[in-house]
Amino acid sequence: MKILYAASEAAPFIKVGGLGDVAGALPKALCRAGDDVRVILPFYGAIPEHLKALCRYRTHFYFNNSWRSQYCGVFEAQVEGVTYYLLDNEFYFNRPEVYGAYDDGERFAFFSRGVLEVLPLIDFYPDVLHCNDWHTALIPVLLDTQFRTRPGYENIHTVFTIHNIEFQGKFDPYILGNVFGMDEQLKPLLYYGDCINLMKGAIECANRVTTVSARYAQEILSPPKSCGLEHILRARSYKIQGILNGIDTEVFNPETDPRIAANYSVNSLAQKVQNKYALQKELGLAQTNAVPLFGMVTRLTHQKGLDLITAKLDWLAGQQVQVVVLGTGDAGYEQFLRECAGRHPETLRIWLAFDSALAQRIYAGSDFFMMPSEFEPCGLAQMIAMRYGTLPVVHATGGLADTVIPYNPEEKTGRGITFQSFHPEDFSNALWRGMELFHDKYHFTRARKNAMEGDYSWGPSVSAYQALYTGI
Repeated sequence: MKILYAASEAAPFIKVGGLGDVAGALPKALCRAGDDVRVILPFYGAIPEHLKALCRYRTHFYFNNSWRSQYCGVFEAQVEGVTYYLLDNEFYFNRPEVYGAYDDGERFAFFSRGVLEVLPLIDFYPDVLHCNDWHTALIPVLLDTQFRTRPGYENIHTVFTIHNIEFQGKFDPYILGNVFGMDEQLKPLLYYGDCINLMKGAIECANRVTTVSARYAQEILSPPKSCGLEHILRARSYKIQGILNGIDTEVFNPETDPRIAANYSVNSLAQKVQNKYALQKELGLAQTNAVPLFGMVTRLTHQKGLDLITAKLDWLAGQQVQVVVLGTGDAGYEQFLRECAGRHPETLRIWLAFDSALAQRIYAGSDFFMMPSEFEPCGLAQMIAMRYGTLPVVHATGGLADTVIPYNPEEKTGRGITFQSFHPEDFSNALWRGMELFHDKYHFTRARKNAMEGDYSWGPSVSAYQALYTGI
């Protein structure tokens, strides 16, 4: 089957969040399963130079984005068996930022139209055009309203994946004709509430809508996790399906990972503690295995549970534990973490940066991984942590509930610690249970082994997506 995977970011070229990981890993896994999968994304100026060097110029063309005639360069790269197309326009994409510009609506409208316009030039008419989040939500709408009658476009089906429903692509209705180049009569497809809503348009027009976990597919049908889209989602629930993401188990492999101090497997789990000692030394903490080390790698936002962290971090750092937090985000949370670190110099380390190498060392060196998200469509960090034998402490929501099975000492099953309500006391109770488990070495080791033996690969997801594609 021929699949074109359209995304605003994709590893290895550019990665801002979980979408970049998924757009880098899922197409590769589908290719290995026998499908012809190609990825298309913008050619950002922020792409590292060594990756730009992999891209060869293929062609260029002009097309009308509303009333504007725009240049579009087409570059192509081959990475690990996957073909990547990168659409170039320096005005829109040669900027230091990927998201957050004043003209994001226009930038991604250009990209969405460019994805459809480029198909004859690359001689690739997919069976399925798989779109992701609001940045590519206009593609199914444009395909059905402006491209469907063109030769080669008649039999293209579309899948739209919601990675995070909080970000919907909302704009003033003025944008419909002036930027999107769409007739006023098409306004009902995109209008929702009091604005143009691109995600709503994709839900209307796509043949299938997916979320990145089964639990999240149910959660978004009702407020507050629907973020206002419950009415259209309930009306279109017949075409919504949750498919859990996986992780790249070759990249995230404690047996071979060159970024960690000591490699280990489920059969040599005793070696994992060397990573703890190395992390403690690096961060200036006492080198000991007598106390549990709680790690966290996150964006510092409300969604990621930082309100619970601010409520309970002083309490946690005052226990017989060590804590390390890596991330950047909202200024208020950053300031709190700085001040809290000053109050607990012996037990708490805060690293306000994006550092993927240090993140790997935290995954490998921690005993527990905190992920108290208010909501989490899927989450990858908890799966990476479990792959490294680090037990997640999570709020049981979305993909966290689907992947982290609470440890049951009587049955010796489960691979983490969960709490049900988004409340500080429930969170601190879960942390306390983690401390108790750490000191029960038999069950702590059993839970770690359970975590490392879990299947977090893309295998089950690939099978589900193949069934979805063929069933359209």
